[in-house]
Amino acid sequence: MSAPTTIDPVERARDAAARESWAEAYALLHAHDRHPSRGLTADDLSVLADAAWWSGHVDESVTARLRAHAGYLAADDHRGAGLAAWWLHYEYLGLGRPAAAAGWLHRARHHLEGLPDCPEQCFLAWSDAEEAQARGDHEAALVAARRMTGLALDSGSPDLLALSRQAESGVLLAAGRRTEALALLDDAMCAVSAGELSGVFTGWLFCLALTQCMDAADFGRAVEWTNAAMEWCAPPWSGRPQEDGREARTEAAGAPAPTPLAPAPTPLPMTVPSGENPFRGVCRAHRVEVLDLLGAWALAEAEARQACREVPVDCLESAAAAYYAAGDVQRRQGRLDEAAVSYGHAHELGRIPQPGLALLRLAQGRADAAVAGIDLALACRGQADHDVLGLARLLAARTEVALAVRDVSGAAEAAADLDALAGDVPLLRALADTALGSVALARRTADALSPLRRALAGWLELRVPYEAAQVRMLLAAADRAAGDEEAARLELGTARAVFERLGAVPDARRAAALLSAGARRRLPGGLTAREAEVLRLVASGGTNKDIARALVISEHTVARHLNNIFAKLGVGSRAAATAYAYAHGLV
Repeated sequence: MSAPTTIDPVERARDAAARESWAEAYALLHAHDRHPSRGLTADDLSVLADAAWWSGHVDESVTARLRAHAGYLAADDHRGAGLAAWWLHYEYLGLGRPAAAAGWLHRARHHLEGLPDCPEQCFLAWSDAEEAQARGDHEAALVAARRMTGLALDSGSPDLLALSRQAESGVLLAAGRRTEALALLDDAMCAVSAGELSGVFTGWLFCLALTQCMDAADFGRAVEWTNAAMEWCAPPWSGRPQEDGREARTEAAGAPAPTPLAPAPTPLPMTVPSGENPFRGVCRAHRVEVLDLLGAWALAEAEARQACREVPVDCLESAAAAYYAAGDVQRRQGRLDEAAVSYGHAHELGRIPQPGLALLRLAQGRADAAVAGIDLALACRGQADHDVLGLARLLAARTEVALAVRDVSGAAEAAADLDALAGDVPLLRALADTALGSVALARRTADALSPLRRALAGWLELRVPYEAAQVRMLLAAADRAAGDEEAARLELGTARAVFERLGAVPDARRAAALLSAGARRRLPGGLTAREAEVLRLVASGGTNKDIARALVISEHTVARHLNNIFAKLGVGSRAAATAYAYAHGLV
């Protein structure tokens, strides 16, 4: 009987890579490569580089890719060398080495630009489009993106075609052609959701699309694709989107917040464990921002901490975003010292923590620091910065801070800029209407109610509870200014309930104080505070003797108060007075 045939480990590794079982491929090729007599081909070294990257060994990935490039050059394979050079550019860029990245991009151009059209040139076109966008040249960026699309169509690669659609979408969005841009993005994401793409392109598309949606303030798409991304990342991970993912959608849909929370990690994330999806931390960081807006704050903070553990070392900007989002949650809950620490970690990782830090300074009573921080952040934004939502949030915070220091003209200027930016984008429109209404309220004009009601409708439609409650607070002030105390109480009561549910302690206290102050200032029927107390006790069934004992006054004084109450309210009996008390919210 013959012995079973032993399958070559390199063949097994190639098979594992084809199945996107990267941990298996890495283990096999890494072990094989330790023996100098068992040399790997350039193609196998490229597979080892891919497997090392997926397994969290970024340095080994770069080393293997350098050897692959040398192997392609030795074989006079310029397409292979060009693709390896482009990947080295991409990896060095992620590792924070821009000079090395630029050098390898130059080499990639040297290898590929003189060749007939080939799929590898798609990556050069992608880089061309991004460079043109960075310098604000939308026309050149669109030319490059459309060249990428043409090359992708010729290649027949679903991966390259979906990526080219996303690239063109990004250029169109930056140029203000929102409808065309989102149609192309939807087309690209169809390929993702259908499971047509390889793992790396699926991960790229999720991360790029989520960034694009939040920058463009397209909250609906951000929610939908964040859920899909987390389903794809959920273990056991197979490399392709699951047809029927079961991960919980959001806390707002009923998922419980994980408890207890682990201690905050150090600012520098750990390397992704071998065999896990390196895109998971990046996708989770995007999810944090969505959960924050939806009001799922406990889950958002827990997910932010988890994201910082999962983010690979070449994606630290995602960890910075997660820390920043955690700081926003902590600030609004009144945990100001913790928020300062989170914003500090975000800054350490390269993110300017604004406008959150300015609003924190305002909450700490440091108004001058708040104004300086916001103004500097606005001044530092480059012309080619396409984060529209980020700019809108800065302008909204500039309005709030200016009003806090009684700079109404400065607030009006910021609100007008925000209004011009918003157009008909729902999230931006709600921000702009909130700012316009707050300025009108500060000016004590009669037109504050209209923008505030539009803002409330916008936030409610988007299902963003905290901002909706903040608008209710402004509406209450406008209602009181118009003499409608009952409407003001309704708005304040609803806002207070939302703040309490979210754990926004400072806001809940403010709403409660305004409710109490309103009750003292505007009692119905011209009643005094003492008369209102007597009426409440009457409505609860108390006799004159009971009331006298409760208020430590004489029964004669109680009778005199009752006569005044009956006269002011135009009633002739205790029963009628009780009905009035219930009808006007005194009990």
